[in-house]
Amino acid sequence: MRLQTGLATVGALLLPFSSAQSPGGTGSSNVSSSLGPDENGFYWIYSEGLTAAFIPYGASIAKLLIHDKYGVERDIIAGFDNATAYPLDAAHPHLGSVPGRYANRIQNSTFEIDGETYHVNPNENPTADAPDGADTLHGGHDGWDYRNFTVVSHANDSITFSIVDPDGEQGFPGEVISYITYTLSDFMWDFKMVAIATTKKTPIMLSSHTYWNLDGFANNETNTALNHTFYLPYSGQRVGVDNILIPTGDIVANKQGSVNDFWSAPKQIGTDLQSPEAEGNCGFNCTGYDTCWIINRGQDGPYDWRAEGGFVARLQSAWSGIQVDVYTDQDAFQMYSCNGQNGTMPLKTTQGLADNADFPRTIPQYGCVVMEVEDWIDAINHPEWQRASKQVFAPGGDPYVLQASYVFSINDTATT
Repeated sequence: MRLQTGLATVGALLLPFSSAQSPGGTGSSNVSSSLGPDENGFYWIYSEGLTAAFIPYGASIAKLLIHDKYGVERDIIAGFDNATAYPLDAAHPHLGSVPGRYANRIQNSTFEIDGETYHVNPNENPTADAPDGADTLHGGHDGWDYRNFTVVSHANDSITFSIVDPDGEQGFPGEVISYITYTLSDFMWDFKMVAIATTKKTPIMLSSHTYWNLDGFANNETNTALNHTFYLPYSGQRVGVDNILIPTGDIVANKQGSVNDFWSAPKQIGTDLQSPEAEGNCGFNCTGYDTCWIINRGQDGPYDWRAEGGFVARLQSAWSGIQVDVYTDQDAFQMYSCNGQNGTMPLKTTQGLADNADFPRTIPQYGCVVMEVEDWIDAINHPEWQRASKQVFAPGGDPYVLQASYVFSINDTATT
């Protein structure tokens, strides 16, 4: 396996070079002049083993196609059949998007930088005292994944989006310019997210909010993803949260054999959901996962996040045989087991089973898995964690950079 290396200069970070590649996997140095959106508004890129489609809305991935162990092509992420449907969906579950400028939750929609307090747009958990919301999720009512990015580069194997986030937007200080680059190579999806504070110090934390079902929602034995095996080899700790998933400041041990133990051995996501410990594990009256695990790699000394075998997470389905290993330079990993899905989200025409009354063409509770590489959530409100250099950025300073590689293979080993 060969993982792509980072580019050294800021200019290269902003506009990473990517050679064009044809659908058959033959490299070319020429970008096709015919590249652009198809009739459904999708921008396609290709490599050996993978095909993917993206849309400017939220710089989102809309389709990811791979052949399973039987040679059947599966579309393994949730989304819509047409790009126009994304902004029309009132539920707005952040499908395949880049949440920003600060992903995950901000306590009380408030943070402080250099003694100045900032109030950002609240949009979650409304109460009588806070009718708009008690906190901010994924950047506010008009976070980055509600906006159309600009396509600045599109080759057969890569696409780059950009966004300019103005000073004061959703209450965040300063202008931010960001570039999001997605690249396919042999059985691998890479992405690089770069953001630069141009006028004021500001918090920045991004991620990819993609909904996965490695069976392509077509498993004729179950319509959930609870059969997927999950493994977090470096994550013996997690961020402690309250009943609305706001970090408390505690870093909590994932005791071996506990509900949140995915480090001691791989296990199916549904293995422990009947345990009393699972009740409330994802917030008030919620059974499942919406958990931020800490990635503890430094304990073994210096590491290269790209090194083969150094994946921070693995998701695998024995039914389809599809496996994905996640490599990243980030220090935390969020997994959400789609506890809030309720059968109202439709499948794409490329997914699911036809004419099967037992498996409607919708996504049920636990029917998918969201995996987010990121930094420690809400660290801007926990200076004791000492994450400021990873989350607060100033003009003229280092840019924010997130890198990840999702490496696909076939592995039909069954795990309980």
